[in-house]
Amino acid sequence: MQFRQRDNKRLIRLGDRTMIARGLRRHFWADLSHLCMTATWPAFIAGAAAVFVIFNGIFALLYWFGDNPIANTSPNSFLSYLYFSIETLSTAGYGEMHPQSNYGHVVATIELFTGIFSMSLMTGLIFARFSRPNARLIFARHPLITNHEGKRTLMIRFANARHNAITNATARLWVLRDVVTAEGLDFRRFSKLPLVSAESPVFALSWTIFHAIDADSPLYSLSPADMEQIDVSLLLQVTGHDENTSQTVRARKAYSFADIRYEHHYVNIFDTDESGLAVMDYTRLHDITPE
Repeated sequence: MQFRQRDNKRLIRLGDRTMIARGLRRHFWADLSHLCMTATWPAFIAGAAAVFVIFNGIFALLYWFGDNPIANTSPNSFLSYLYFSIETLSTAGYGEMHPQSNYGHVVATIELFTGIFSMSLMTGLIFARFSRPNARLIFARHPLITNHEGKRTLMIRFANARHNAITNATARLWVLRDVVTAEGLDFRRFSKLPLVSAESPVFALSWTIFHAIDADSPLYSLSPADMEQIDVSLLLQVTGHDENTSQTVRARKAYSFADIRYEHHYVNIFDTDESGLAVMDYTRLHDITPE
């Protein structure tokens, strides 16, 4: 889920759907940790650099207000105080410049505490962002509805981009659709779609899941026009245990009704080279062919 402000409104992106949220006041400081964890790496680094510059500028200004509080600096040199602030806040402390008055010691003590606290916080955020488990899966652009094993079937193909062993992998598929209750109220309803095989003992290369569209399926007898009318969406979630990191990894993919292709099959992505070795061609993962 992603969101951003536009004209005092919140633009929210949930999978393939975009919505505008109103009437909710967002408190920056109350949700700062979540913002730091969900920001892109360029935004995160730029924000950290901005905070570092602002903090050093504030403390340099405090030193500048004092009466020559730092030794071995040019009198009233804001740039010298800025350099000393950077050394203190980062706990580098080269030693040439040092506090020489009570005022200088007090400001330096406050800055040193601020530096220790901020560096610890930044280290924790960076570690949390790097250590957050995720699965690098590539999902085919189009789900397919066609005949398979003599049955009308919905199928979705995806592949493991890391080639690592994801054990006890589980796939779950939902359909989202607009429904009208007996009271005439509009609802967005989730329905789980049973899969022919929802588990894989070891998922390392590719996997295609199948949902049989029988009389018990929520998709039964729905035409493409029907799916558009009730705004059908598909949500696929894959969970498993990454043997390299010994952590549970997850990935998800959302599709709209416009992504679904009918009467097509996926192109075979496996081949054999001249030496007899098996070849998996990721460039053909999204390719489909009509029946």
